[in-house]
Amino acid sequence: MGFFLMLRDGTLSSLQEGVFRTNCIDCLDRTNVVQSMLAHRNLEIVLKKLNILQQNQHLEEQISFEVLFKNVWADNADVISIQYSGTGALKTDFTRTGKRSRVGLLKDGLNSLQRYYKNNLMDGFRQDAIDLFLGSGKLVSLLTIEKGWRYVTFPSVLLMAIAMFVASVIFPQEYSTESLLYLLFWGSMVIAISLNIFRHGVEFVDKPRLTQG
Repeated sequence: MGFFLMLRDGTLSSLQEGVFRTNCIDCLDRTNVVQSMLAHRNLEIVLKKLNILQQNQHLEEQISFEVLFKNVWADNADVISIQYSGTGALKTDFTRTGKRSRVGLLKDGLNSLQRYYKNNLMDGFRQDAIDLFLGSGKLVSLLTIEKGWRYVTFPSVLLMAIAMFVASVIFPQEYSTESLLYLLFWGSMVIAISLNIFRHGVEFVDKPRLTQG
């Protein structure tokens, strides 16, 4: 693939003969892992060409630089990932250390669950921020945007029903017909409200508020 290098006297020392195409719009997760490895290899070739490294030396031997290089790539992945997915990047344990770990796998699983929740339910403000930054969103007065009555009522009733159901389970010293009826009633309320929230789920999602210009 090579790289472009022009000396101070204007002499053309080498040309870049190709590119490594990554079919991804961002540089995080698996893309970050692959591109960091390519950058590492290319940098080693450049440093040897400039006689900063000897031909028999490798970047892996430069411990302090290795730590800095890997963390810069992983931090870059995290920042980009937080910008539009809401969590840090995946597989950064490999980018930072060169190997996968159980802690890294657990962290990836947690990040994936958070992404699913945020990207499906809480992404409106993030889309607005990107649209506003790119100039593709038309500003509207946020005071004119009103939520339906279900937005506050259903979650409030659901929380109350859950609290009453838990209280009906914990506090009675012995279960009577009356206490069992309380359990049945509040349990039914929890199920009914939950079903209604799912039925009208669009009203509870954080949707983009800027109109497309």
